[in-house]
Amino acid sequence: MKILIYEDEKWIDLTPMSFIKAVFELRCGFNSLLKKIISILPEEDITLWVRDYLKDLIAIKYNFKVNEETFLEDDILIVNGRWLIDREIEIKLEEEKICVNNEEIVYGILKKETVNKYWNGNISEFLKNLIKELKKEETDYVIIRYPWNLVHYNSQIIKFDFKKNEKSGIYGKFSEKATIYGQEKEIFLASTAEVYPFVVIDTTHGPVYIDEGVKIFPFSVIIGPCYIGEKTQIMPGAKIREGNSFGPVCRIGGEVEESIFHSYSNKYHDGFIGHSYIGEFVNLGALTTNSDLKNDYSNVSVYLNGKPVDTGELKVGSFIGDHTKTSIGTLFNTGTIVGIMCNITADNILPKYFPSFVWYVNGKFMKGYGVDYALKTAKISMERRDRILLPEEEKVIRKVYEITEDERKAQIEKSRKISK
Repeated sequence: MKILIYEDEKWIDLTPMSFIKAVFELRCGFNSLLKKIISILPEEDITLWVRDYLKDLIAIKYNFKVNEETFLEDDILIVNGRWLIDREIEIKLEEEKICVNNEEIVYGILKKETVNKYWNGNISEFLKNLIKELKKEETDYVIIRYPWNLVHYNSQIIKFDFKKNEKSGIYGKFSEKATIYGQEKEIFLASTAEVYPFVVIDTTHGPVYIDEGVKIFPFSVIIGPCYIGEKTQIMPGAKIREGNSFGPVCRIGGEVEESIFHSYSNKYHDGFIGHSYIGEFVNLGALTTNSDLKNDYSNVSVYLNGKPVDTGELKVGSFIGDHTKTSIGTLFNTGTIVGIMCNITADNILPKYFPSFVWYVNGKFMKGYGVDYALKTAKISMERRDRILLPEEEKVIRKVYEITEDERKAQIEKSRKISK
């Protein structure tokens, strides 16, 4: 049997986080959706299926076949790349069926004959035919549909990942003047991590996992559940409240609550970020702050793909795409979407939607210096963290610049009319 882990046309509803990443690369808890999915799969031949403009980049990043049709040669297990593994799962491979949640496939076991009958190279049509024709089994497995879903489940998944990881204890350097408030069995401190004096780690409401190379500087408070990824630094005096996941090589200061920082991003200074997903190589200037609760306590709406979407959530913060930068004093409105590679400067309370690659200066949307300048800045930022911008990444970014051109131009033109 072969395995196909795929993304479908719903990737667009996970933008801006999914513009230059496959949906299964998004993070929740300790790691990516892909790592969680692979952890429950049998050891079989895996193929990844992604939208066409991502395939070369994904092939470079992972040791799997990408968009190759060799799975047609055998029975296959298909798996939705938006499946969030939130429990121990054993997939039984005997019976041909598809497991669904609200008419979306979570996974399916397919005979070779079925695959060859319905496969025509279009993943969306293939899935629609399977839903119409095959036996369906309804499940309550979690499918991620919008960026705020990842934030919603993060605390729960941190607890699950901690239990599944089966690691606890103090192995790194833990100052005798630092304090654990709660059960010590609910903390893991990796051997190369360091907790400085006058740090408080609170495990009364959930575990705290501190990965290799992490530094937690004095006068910081870490409240579980919390995951702190490799080589991340928690800056002096930081208030890390419950429900946070920080990917590798982030620098986090100020106050953060119920948020995910993907990786290589900086919130070095004071300011509040809550109920948000911050992409990769994002830099938040000093005092950058977001609102995550409306004054009338009503559900938060988010502008996604040009239209408002009711999140059904009371607390929703900001979703900031890769390589975006903010100035000092930037104040984000409740439920803000910011595309990739934006440059945003403070101007009281900001709009709730920023197309990718825009500059926002003196209360106006501008085109900035174009994609070449944005790529130049990205290369500088990445080299500071010992990363290089791959040719395949540059190709993807240029493609996203084309994809988002119309909405960017429309927003800039609208801004010009208003300012006259």
